[in-house]
Amino acid sequence: MKRTLLTILAALLTLWGASSQTRIFVCGDSTAATKDISKGSPERGWGHVLQPFFDPAEVIIENHAKNGRSTKSFVTLGHWQAVEDSMRPGDYVFIQFGHNDTKVDDTLRFTTPEQYGRNLVAYIDKVRSKGATPVLLTQVCRRWWKQGELADSHGDYLVECHRVAEQTGVLFIDAEKLTRQWLEPLGDEGSRKYFMNLPAGKYPSHPDGKNDNTHFTTPGARIVARMICQEIERVIPELGKYIRYYDFVVAKDGSGDFFTIGEAIAALPNFYKGKEKPLRVLIREGRYEEKVVIPYTKQSVEFVGEGEVVITWGDGARDLGPNGVELGTSGTATLYNCGRHIVMENITIENSAGEVGQAVALQTVGTGTQIYRNCRLLGNQDTLYIYGVGNRDGEEVEENINCYFDNCYIEGTTDFIFGSGRADFISCTIHSKKDSYITAASTCKGQERGFTFLYCKLTAAEGVTKCYLGRPWRIYAQTYFIDCELGSHIRPEGWHNWKKPEAEKTVRYAEYRSKGEGANPKARVKWADKLSDKKALEWTLKTAVPGLEFTPVH
Repeated sequence: MKRTLLTILAALLTLWGASSQTRIFVCGDSTAATKDISKGSPERGWGHVLQPFFDPAEVIIENHAKNGRSTKSFVTLGHWQAVEDSMRPGDYVFIQFGHNDTKVDDTLRFTTPEQYGRNLVAYIDKVRSKGATPVLLTQVCRRWWKQGELADSHGDYLVECHRVAEQTGVLFIDAEKLTRQWLEPLGDEGSRKYFMNLPAGKYPSHPDGKNDNTHFTTPGARIVARMICQEIERVIPELGKYIRYYDFVVAKDGSGDFFTIGEAIAALPNFYKGKEKPLRVLIREGRYEEKVVIPYTKQSVEFVGEGEVVITWGDGARDLGPNGVELGTSGTATLYNCGRHIVMENITIENSAGEVGQAVALQTVGTGTQIYRNCRLLGNQDTLYIYGVGNRDGEEVEENINCYFDNCYIEGTTDFIFGSGRADFISCTIHSKKDSYITAASTCKGQERGFTFLYCKLTAAEGVTKCYLGRPWRIYAQTYFIDCELGSHIRPEGWHNWKKPEAEKTVRYAEYRSKGEGANPKARVKWADKLSDKKALEWTLKTAVPGLEFTPVH
């Protein structure tokens, strides 16, 4: 009985969540339709690429547009009935037809301009009767150039669409005007790449090439969708408030600019100077099986995951490279981030190699600032490598990497947070999967900060009972745990010297106000520091993630 009630409650919550979202139904022809991407076709309808402009938690796009449909055939072939049966109060229905209504020799699709107008009115009336909001759009402009001028290919149908909009008082977006204003300055040759004008031999979907001046390539569809969104902000501000813009979108369903993260990174400009206005890349839900490198030349970029985004690869240190030489620890990372001023949000980075020894998920390289928010780092040994400028074995460095992890989950077995750079962990979960060591800092000599854990929670898998907070990979290792909750798996002594007794005089290991079953200050090794209230406060105030507000230790 209890299980049944819980099932019903879960179903009701799911329905409530779905009903709280605004839906946009797109009804139209091939210029808006979702395309078949199975054979690598670059063709997209603007409705196909519309969802990334909206937060799916707030707005869902239901694209019902179909190739070859007119106001008449959309009804007779049953597409409109599906929309009518599904729509509810609060929905928006975007209506855009005209390209196929003009086909005189096709009795299934042809309508006179007058019939076309009556059909549009019928759509509008039905949407309103359902308590939803109709939005009428004119046809997009074809790329028909005649004597240097962009020709009108819609004639009386375009006039009729304007007349219906005025007669009914419907919300109205003049897509023909928007696309004309976009294409005219580009000219004949400059506008060519935005339409399906394909060379022979480049696309498996079109081995013989194609000359099509009606349908859009991916960049063309994305531009049209952006223009429509900008017009939505003006005409329908209550819907426009949910619109967001990204410079690039990565999506497995073809709704973005690219299918892989690597392609998006390659397309980013090098040495971008806009620190105050960073480039933004949206990565839509999916499992991306690729080894990713963000090079030093990529600067001021935000990568934002939507839904469950997993970047995964499975290299291990003992795997052989193409020349037969072992990869080594530094060659195993799933993602190498060598960029400056890089932000990553809502992304899982995984090394799927398993328990094969060293196998890095994320390796941060260089001297820049990197921020990770709501990310998950999955692996076993050596999951997170704060490489920075590398190990310097007693050599002082002028600059090293600065990494900030906000509300992240990091798991591993042995030394799964290690390296020479600075890394601050705020409100993170640090999960041990085996009795071993959590951190292995190799902080450079004279470097003020190594690893700081603030307000973090240390947890462990079932059966894990003996974990050290850290051991020194190099003798100047610095690691502080401030105001953290330690699970019972933390060993009473807390720290290990890695059989380097000389390190006991040079490391800076400390805790402040630890709590939980693993907090045991009296049993800790004698050579660990004890932070005063003043020192803890000073240290905490210097732990500042840009854009993150937190309450410092008092």
